[in-house]
Amino acid sequence: MKILLIGFGVVGRAFLRLLDERRGGLYRRFGLRPRIVGVTDSRGSAVSESGLETKQLLAAKYNHGTVAAVAGHGDTTTSIDALIADSDADLVVEATPSTLSAPQVAMSHFKFAFRSGKHAVTVNKAPLAVAMPALFELAAHNRVQFRFSGTVGGGTPILAFARECARGDEIVRIRAILNGTTNFILSRMHASGAAFEAALQEAVELGYAEADPSADIDGVDTATKIVILSNWVLGRPATLDDVKLSGIRGIATERIAEAAGRDSRVKLVGEINETLSVGPCEIRAGDPLDVPANLNAVTVTLRTSGDVTLVGPGAGGAETATAVLRDVLDIWRVMGGQA
Repeated sequence: MKILLIGFGVVGRAFLRLLDERRGGLYRRFGLRPRIVGVTDSRGSAVSESGLETKQLLAAKYNHGTVAAVAGHGDTTTSIDALIADSDADLVVEATPSTLSAPQVAMSHFKFAFRSGKHAVTVNKAPLAVAMPALFELAAHNRVQFRFSGTVGGGTPILAFARECARGDEIVRIRAILNGTTNFILSRMHASGAAFEAALQEAVELGYAEADPSADIDGVDTATKIVILSNWVLGRPATLDDVKLSGIRGIATERIAEAAGRDSRVKLVGEINETLSVGPCEIRAGDPLDVPANLNAVTVTLRTSGDVTLVGPGAGGAETATAVLRDVLDIWRVMGGQA
């Protein structure tokens, strides 16, 4: 399988390292021989039909700030869209950063991939939040596969788990903790009685929150993941505009204390029921969704079997890279491989 990697940040680099580590096992178990025929970053690209070496790519990025410095294979003039369209890759891995206010660049990458007959895997949530039904339609029209399991739960296979639950039973509700930043803040407020701003500052200092944590604390990140769950697991077309949304910005310590007095914890919960919603809710202590800050959890309520819950880490470059590889293997199976 020939792979074109768009974006060489934390996840992109972790993915190539993972391919190197597992190369022998991937061939023995699945008959898969991945070949990286192109890699791009914000300053250029490296392209080789015979394949690029991870060590050379990492060295060029570390020493020169761009993969375009790979000797004999660098390119600083070809646009990413043109590279995608003209490449003979079978699959595009899209790992660039984007925001809800500017998802157009990543959207363009998908369109050029699909229209040129290439499958795609992404860890990029923003385009899915605003146009997931349209992207599904475009992929189906061009008869290519589209996967994105790393967008929800990182390395924890939440999408696959929830979709599997729906086989042979009917999902009547999904409730989930899907954002580590807010979970950390609320956990600290409960444990220490800290005010919201103090807990947020601690989250920033410890690396749990970005310098601008708005998407997390305003609930947008969780809402994005709920949209993806709705589309992929339930087959219910939705975008971010369909989510009833409230975050935890400025949540009062009194509310946390009152919940504790009822032996409960306040958590930012995303829910799919008759509607899609995100907001702070009380969770009973010891409930499966009462997870510590570094974990995600999803509870799927089935009509026959009741509640089933999956808990696992929700972030990290190495963890998300495993999700990308799962998606690659899934597409390899559809292509006729052994996965």
